[in-house]
Amino acid sequence: MIVLDGKKTAAEIRSELAASLPSLKDAHGRAPGLAVVLVGEDPASQVYVRNKERACAEVGITSFPYILPAETTQAELEALIQKLNADPAVDGILLQLPIPKALDSRVLLEMIDSGKDVDGFHPQNMGRLAQGLSGFAPCTPAGVIELLRRYDIPTQGKHAVVVGRSNIVGRPLSIMLSQPGRFADATVTLCHSRTPDLAEQCRRADFIFAAIGRPKFITCDMVKPGAVVVDVGINRVEGCLMGDCDYDCIVGIASAITPVPGGIGPMTIAMLMMNTVQAYKQHVGAIAPLRLRDHA
Repeated sequence: MIVLDGKKTAAEIRSELAASLPSLKDAHGRAPGLAVVLVGEDPASQVYVRNKERACAEVGITSFPYILPAETTQAELEALIQKLNADPAVDGILLQLPIPKALDSRVLLEMIDSGKDVDGFHPQNMGRLAQGLSGFAPCTPAGVIELLRRYDIPTQGKHAVVVGRSNIVGRPLSIMLSQPGRFADATVTLCHSRTPDLAEQCRRADFIFAAIGRPKFITCDMVKPGAVVVDVGINRVEGCLMGDCDYDCIVGIASAITPVPGGIGPMTIAMLMMNTVQAYKQHVGAIAPLRLRDHA
């Protein structure tokens, strides 16, 4: 049984990115720039933003943090995004979600220049993802695929069940898994809260990707022996972090599994760094656009 160590793999990615940047900085006169916009005082979001700032410092990306009060208006945020879109030192713009309910996140995300949308949430990037074209893939699904690639666990020809249909994880991950490639080319079943007999769907799967946001929702009786289980969930229960899967039970059944914490969470931030460096290279003319298909 393989524990898919996202923390270690993410560190390797950050190291690779850091090694690639000095020559680019010398050639183009600046480092990549990432603007992170945090509105309000959500504790989890504050932790995520600090982790992203640390990752930027390690890689060599210039971080532009905008920590705004919960009372910030829609008009003020729209003006900030327009400013960042026009700033040549900013290669990526990240609006940390969730934002206060009084604000319209859909409008704000659509305002971000798709070429700076390193979170991969802009409708243009999502549409290009669906067609297998160049653009930015959402960081969490991209991190899932990259982790499988680095452990050489192909999904090609396998049955993959994705539990959860969010626009951030479930939907884009199902698209990526269905595209051509060694770490794609799966037969994908996208399940959700209204799927009849979800447990039976999971028992048929060679790969289970859990992203439903319910602690220990996937139990050992839902996993067939030898399946690969990727837990995207991060739930805080009585001060402890746990995933959507019952890790202690499933670990004796699966052939490979991600831990929580230390699995997909670090990979998400690593892919944000990768997308930011990618955006920088495109803006300075160092490379052609990234393809969203199989990384192999």
